[in-house]
Amino acid sequence: MPFKKIDDEKKLKLIANTVRQDIVKMIAAAGTGHPGGSLGMADVFTALYFNVLKHDPQKPDWADRDILILSNGHICPVRYATMAEAGYFPVSELLTFRKLGTRLQGHPHRSQLPGVETTSGPLGSGLSQAIGAALALRMDGKKNRVYCAMSDGEHDEGNTWEAILYANKAQLRNLTVVVDRNNMQIDGHTEDVLPLEPFREKYEAFGWHVIDVDGNAVKDVIAALDESKTIEQPVCIIAHTVPGKGVSFMENDPEWHGKAPTPEQAKVALQELQSWRKRIEKGDD
Repeated sequence: MPFKKIDDEKKLKLIANTVRQDIVKMIAAAGTGHPGGSLGMADVFTALYFNVLKHDPQKPDWADRDILILSNGHICPVRYATMAEAGYFPVSELLTFRKLGTRLQGHPHRSQLPGVETTSGPLGSGLSQAIGAALALRMDGKKNRVYCAMSDGEHDEGNTWEAILYANKAQLRNLTVVVDRNNMQIDGHTEDVLPLEPFREKYEAFGWHVIDVDGNAVKDVIAALDESKTIEQPVCIIAHTVPGKGVSFMENDPEWHGKAPTPEQAKVALQELQSWRKRIEKGDD
């Protein structure tokens, strides 16, 4: 049976908090991983898996499912954690992340984990893959939608802009891109490494409909994703997020792009997230 969406904002916030705690636990257990972008995108992935996507955790290859492609595969902890909470596999398996023989590799592997649509790792490739899926669905006369999660940093890749151009030419009305605009990448701030601004105007000049949204406000993300379904052209949602969201010493710090917390740091991070959870439960956040 297709996943029944959750509309209650408080429940969604609690799920996103659980996802964040799972991310910290799995990366700390592995001793390696990318917490910054993973924590920042927890609200977006919660919105997708628990409200927006047509999907069935019991039948990952369901023919009528929407397709979600993760282009910046290094933030796979957020996808794995959200999938586990949605019921694709046991939450306990998250602690096998990056361990020898695990299904939860450091970048998603399509043949290893049901529900993962593509193997990702090389940045800048995901949008091209999403376009291929969107074209195939249209050729087959199917109504499924394709969603592609991307980083802002991978817009340094020329292949990304070739894909952006082609999506407009093909008028892929069934394609929505969500860009994690956290303004950071492995070498520092995006505007210092290779400036992207004016970012919105670039997409618009390439023929896309653009929606700016607070990527850490789950209800706003859902509203933007729902709006994208009504637009007769490819849509780019620029999700403005805080990297490391919820963990004070990680937030907005490029150092945590790809660095695992020590056991002591993980303990502090989880305490902060648990305190945040209590505020959500009380309705104070």
